Amino acid sequence: MDERILLFLNETYPIHFYIVETITNEMYRCQSNKGSFFVRITNYKTYQEQLEEVMWTHFLFTQGVGVPEVIPSNNDLLIEKITIDEEKLAVLFQSASGIHLPRSKWDGTAFRLLGQQMGKMHRVSKGYLKSKTIVHINHWYESDEYDFLKYIPTEEKSIREIAHDVVKRVKGLPQDHSTYGLIHGDLWLENILIDNESKLTMIDFQDCEKHFYAYDLAVPIYSALEFSYSGGGNIRDYEQSITKALIEGYKEENDLSSEVLMQLPLFLKLKELFEYNLMHMYWNFEELSEEQVRILNLYRIRIENMDV
Repeated sequence: MDERILLFLNETYPIHFYIVETITNEMYRCQSNKGSFFVRITNYKTYQEQLEEVMWTHFLFTQGVGVPEVIPSNNDLLIEKITIDEEKLAVLFQSASGIHLPRSKWDGTAFRLLGQQMGKMHRVSKGYLKSKTIVHINHWYESDEYDFLKYIPTEEKSIREIAHDVVKRVKGLPQDHSTYGLIHGDLWLENILIDNESKLTMIDFQDCEKHFYAYDLAVPIYSALEFSYSGGGNIRDYEQSITKALIEGYKEENDLSSEVLMQLPLFLKLKELFEYNLMHMYWNFEELSEEQVRILNLYRIRIENMDV
């Protein structure tokens, strides 16, 4: 597989690659005479969906937003077709500097940097959407992951009622150019790189969607409480400190109204239901491990006691 990808890259791009290493079943690290690159090879999304994604991220890069550079092919295309057993789509990215921070470093300093880049991304995107019509990237509610009543069992009556109410409330929020547009949708520890010079890069835009900008703010807060808090203090204090830092960084690059800030708790609830729904979508409930049962029950307790 790697040899066939190497041959494809050298025939398709104006760079000489000498080794390809598998990272995941969709992502490959490519070493060349011009440094390190990554190629994404997938049919997870259609050509048109991926084209809108990479055109947007390419624009963000040209405007100085912290995202990876998309490398055009010899044909000056941002996406190329590759056939390995079946036809898939390839996108080549310049490797970004930095590392995934360890949990102990996922603090207010990192969140302020993230807020700055997120604010800049949203501000630049608003300008982008004034001249571009996005047709193929879904609205959030069109994705299966948000179809809570399809996957959460009917016997979980109280959770289904809460899920229905949260989705209804989010859909009912005022939606305009200043509050709703293209977002990353999954900005957490593993999708952010920070280097020694405090340069932050947001990666993995494959699940970008049309959504309220506030949801992009809620996701890293929620995910930090779930995965990054490493103890040594009060988790509520940690939440307040990272939220304050994220918002301060964001406001350096973009407007953020008090109305939007008041909506953050609602979007945190939406994110929690989203994660619970993923468990029902992808876990084998005939063979749940003891750890999976424990996690499900913890989510059930939190959601059933959710103040909506």
